[in-house]
Amino acid sequence: MNRAQKTASRRRFIRRGMEFSGGLLAVPALSGALAADPGKTESGDMGPVNETLKTIQSLRTIHGDFSEKQVPEREVKAIIGASIRAANASNMQTYSIIVTRDAVKIQKLTGYRGSCLLLYCADHNRLIDTAKHLGYEFYADNIEAFITSSTNTILAAQTAVIAARSLGIDSLLTNGIHRGNMERIWDILELPQKSCFPLIALILGYPKTEPPYRRGRLGGPGVIHYERFQRLSKSELEEIVRQYDDTALHLGLIDDWQRGGHKHYLDWFYKEWARGGAKPTASETQMLRRLKKSGFIDLQNA
Repeated sequence: MNRAQKTASRRRFIRRGMEFSGGLLAVPALSGALAADPGKTESGDMGPVNETLKTIQSLRTIHGDFSEKQVPEREVKAIIGASIRAANASNMQTYSIIVTRDAVKIQKLTGYRGSCLLLYCADHNRLIDTAKHLGYEFYADNIEAFITSSTNTILAAQTAVIAARSLGIDSLLTNGIHRGNMERIWDILELPQKSCFPLIALILGYPKTEPPYRRGRLGGPGVIHYERFQRLSKSELEEIVRQYDDTALHLGLIDDWQRGGHKHYLDWFYKEWARGGAKPTASETQMLRRLKKSGFIDLQNA
């Protein structure tokens, strides 16, 4: 499969899921403006540099292009050990991490292949079961509980990404689990029907080939706000459009967007890639139905 076929296949795969999941999450990398010099701050000055910051600045996404080389079990355990050290509300750790090395299972769950999958779920079942064991009741049946547990879960997942990279292991954070029939996740992994929701999948592995570059990131107005939220001015909006058009910054998903007759990269993005967001959601989504079924929606039994 050549590059164009791979790109087209990935576009189709992600577009099918956008109506459910709103797009693809990616492991963060440097903003384009900072990519040339990892020691630069947002203002362009040299900031502090240490091994931790270098690791964070070297993060990149491997979109399923992993080699057959397996991540050693010792490293997987170290990554998980670091992951559970992430900050979390009231030290409740309202998440579960499902670990699998079954390549077929990983493919069915995410649409990708890799050495190891860590599925991060927002989960209150451990707290509920422990409370019951001690003769108490514990409920996590509202959106506040879901948001809090989601925050705990994502913090743990991103910590795993950083830990993996520090060991020379690459990764892909994907919401591919939310594409297609989401019920397969509960069926394949026997997840609890209540108070558990698979939030993000982390695939670990080693790349077949070294990526030619890392994706850039915006780091100025519109992303960073000081003292208060500030709407973008016309000139700032034009600058963002310009930065996306600059292929040297690697902010876009593709570099050949002009071939479709588009004036700007973001023309291609809004017209072709993000078509699922071109109009308001008109009906109840699969994700909302699943959140109701999991019991995370306020008064969902009323």
